[in-house]
Amino acid sequence: MENLKMHSLDGVQRNIELIGKLFPNAITEVKRDGKVEHAIDFDVLRQELSDSIVEGREERYQFTWPDKKKAMLAANAPITATLRPVEADSVGKDGTPGGFDSENLYIEGDNLEVLKLLQETYLGKVKMIYIDPPYNTGNDFVYEDDFAQSAEYYMGNSGQYDEEGNRMVTNTESNGRFHTDWLNMIYPRLKLAKDLLADDGVIFISIGDNELFTLKQACDEIFGVKSFISVVTRPTGTHTGLTNRAIVGESDYLLVYSKNSESVSIDGLPMSDKDTRIYDMNDEFGRFLIRPLRRTGGENRREDRPNMYFPIEAPDGTIVYPIGPTGYESRWICNPEGYDYFKKANRIYWKQVSDGGTLKWQVYQKFYLEDKKRAVSNLWDDIDGNKKATRDLKGLFSDFDIGFDFPKPIQLIERCVQISNDSAAIILDFFSGSATTAHAVMKLNAEDGGHRKFIMVQLPEKTDEESEAYKAGYKNICEIGKERIRRAGKQILPAGGGQLSFSETQPDQSTPIDIGFRCLRLDSSNMENVYYTPEETRQQDLFSLVDNVKPDRTPEDLLFQVMLDLGVLLSSPIEVKEIAGKKVFNVADGFLLACFDHDVTEETVKAIAQMKPYYAVFRDSSMANDSVATNFDQIFETYSPETVRKVL
Repeated sequence: MENLKMHSLDGVQRNIELIGKLFPNAITEVKRDGKVEHAIDFDVLRQELSDSIVEGREERYQFTWPDKKKAMLAANAPITATLRPVEADSVGKDGTPGGFDSENLYIEGDNLEVLKLLQETYLGKVKMIYIDPPYNTGNDFVYEDDFAQSAEYYMGNSGQYDEEGNRMVTNTESNGRFHTDWLNMIYPRLKLAKDLLADDGVIFISIGDNELFTLKQACDEIFGVKSFISVVTRPTGTHTGLTNRAIVGESDYLLVYSKNSESVSIDGLPMSDKDTRIYDMNDEFGRFLIRPLRRTGGENRREDRPNMYFPIEAPDGTIVYPIGPTGYESRWICNPEGYDYFKKANRIYWKQVSDGGTLKWQVYQKFYLEDKKRAVSNLWDDIDGNKKATRDLKGLFSDFDIGFDFPKPIQLIERCVQISNDSAAIILDFFSGSATTAHAVMKLNAEDGGHRKFIMVQLPEKTDEESEAYKAGYKNICEIGKERIRRAGKQILPAGGGQLSFSETQPDQSTPIDIGFRCLRLDSSNMENVYYTPEETRQQDLFSLVDNVKPDRTPEDLLFQVMLDLGVLLSSPIEVKEIAGKKVFNVADGFLLACFDHDVTEETVKAIAQMKPYYAVFRDSSMANDSVATNFDQIFETYSPETVRKVL
């Protein structure tokens, strides 16, 4: 049996492995703290990259700031934290309080650490990320990551806050490190977020003009310049009021990047009645509109694309060339092969027009209504503004003032999800706030019958003790976010209750809408320190360390740390069985079987082995006696030799 590592991925070691795949000769071995580790021989790597390496003080284009290297270290350093299930705060798929069968996740904790914990399980699985990070206006907050800590202390201290339970500081303009502190916060989180994105995934980042340019530079570096898709401008419907600026701001922005520029798929939007009105012609294939086959606008001359200047035969046999309005030689929008394709696909339309009393043929391209969706513009002036978003939120929380001044419109997130083009996507928002993204995902699933799943991550920032939210019992932002999901789910249910809502346009849809969530909370590891540093344990300590699991941790706590370690989706179905008097977790229909009880007998081990799971996990101290421990591997070799056996 192998021991589980029970900590997040080591980003540095993963990078070394990736470099090793490209340049195996650049991998060497070094000895640190008595242990042999792989490392990079930078002299060899420089030689391999000799045509492009930049050395010395040569001027180069670069993007940097104080503490950038420490921000990169913050992204790579592994941690030993875990996520503990909170069933009491969870909601079932059908809205049942305390239910734990939902495929949606609500995670409370520092998003830097949560993103690290999700690396193993959700690497390359998230289709869309939307975040609304602090805009760095001087009045909002940023996460304060202590880069002065050593890596070892950071690992041991993960998940902890300061004496006041708060890891956030106001980043005022009087702070000389105004942009630096903000970049130190956002940079490592974006690096980790990129790894979670699927190969065809997209990230949308709301931002104001304070950090728009800075954020774009950071994203260009992390995602790559080629992965930049657009900067979307969104009128907010409100202005910033009286400021010392000459021009008042009434918009914010959405930076859009892909994981892989060659794989990304951005879908168009459904057409409105106004959009379809221009399709004013019909034939046996449906409604269509026409546009000139001759190129108009810029680069429309023969010399611009010589291969797109060629003769075309009209219906009466005459020859037509692309000629501009003043008689100059122009060009078509395609080459001869492209024209043949359009012709075979019934996409060419001819008509005669009068030119000085003489009829001349003109050629057009057909665009059918059924082929088209409305192209996505970079100006989103047709969606709800902030005032509507505030009204929607107040409508849900009509019993008290929730205290969110600038929630994002549901329609904004819906559009991001729609153009991401996957009705079964995993949607991540690690600056969840009031949980607008969760609300939008559930609403859109109800409208189109989709099966999208959300992962919300939010730091449990305390609410003001004088606020109505605090007095109503909502002590932190997470409590408000979870309550919004509960109330939004009830709103999505039909007035009669009992039956889940489906799209009226898809009456055959048979999958119920998931209006619940599994609540998980970031905490320190379930394991005692001896699990990670056995070499530091003295002999006299062994008497007090009968078990390497902390005494306040439940079997459910251990299960979720195991799922994180083995890369099992945290939304997987979990069934609890009793086998020979012992509690056994069956995760993902037999993919993982885990038993954390003590005094496990051969009967339990044999029954689990006969179920042939991919993984079987036990506690290190769980075997009833030495005989069971001795026969353990033999039992699995007999009944399920392919099962991967782990202990913690």
